[in-house]
Amino acid sequence: MKKTLMAIMYDFDKTLSSDYMQNFGFIPELGITPAEFWSMTNEFAEKADSDRTLAYMFMMIQKAKEKGIHLTKEKLHEYGKNIKFFKGVLTWFSRINAYGESRGVKVEHYIISSGNKEIIDGCPIAKEFKKVFGCEFVYDLKTKEAIWPKICINFTQKTQYFFRVSKGTFKTADEVKVNQKNEKRRIQYRNMVYLGDGMTDIPAMILAHNNGGKSIALYSREQDKNEVVKLVHEDRVNFVAKADYSASSELEKYMQLIIDEISIRELINRKADMITKE
Repeated sequence: MKKTLMAIMYDFDKTLSSDYMQNFGFIPELGITPAEFWSMTNEFAEKADSDRTLAYMFMMIQKAKEKGIHLTKEKLHEYGKNIKFFKGVLTWFSRINAYGESRGVKVEHYIISSGNKEIIDGCPIAKEFKKVFGCEFVYDLKTKEAIWPKICINFTQKTQYFFRVSKGTFKTADEVKVNQKNEKRRIQYRNMVYLGDGMTDIPAMILAHNNGGKSIALYSREQDKNEVVKLVHEDRVNFVAKADYSASSELEKYMQLIIDEISIRELINRKADMITKE
């Protein structure tokens, strides 16, 4: 029997990683603190009335030049090696994949991040994802250094990737295909899950929730739990869980329940189709 496809879509910073990805390698090399870098970024965004995601990309290029850091794609990959993840992340994917297989569900993992794709591509878990959607730079052909943003994904732009994943349309320039009406989707909305940690993920979480999929809001500190619980009361997300990906964690149990639901529902649908065709 053909396995049912399921997509788990993740934010990255403070969802899988314990902090912003730039804080682990890039910012320390600048010789400043993360607080200083993000303060400068926010100040620039306010003064220029700029998109905050574009603002941090500009500041990365600007500060790297000031410090004589050659911000190449390879350099950004190196920063990815320093990222620290929440408990259980490194073994999460193999466990969830195996559980899905046991239920007749093929699980695919995707990143939808406002962070740097180039940094994510260099991190230890990059190989686990079918596709990583993130912000990217254009590089000078001679120096190989970042000179301009190529792709910028802010919190509202994340929603387009919900449709891209569903249709299997991954090329950024392919706007026609992603907007075409297509009932035969590669992955049905009801078989999609979005995991995020904060306000910037709300549009994507609502989109998944309202289209029959599932959304899970994560928190890393107990004092933040009440804030994400509000999202359940407001009917914006399905579940709230601590950012703990270890075996038998609350998050793993929720994901197993979702996989069970997908497995049972698809089996029922197949049985109904067989009866209809008789």
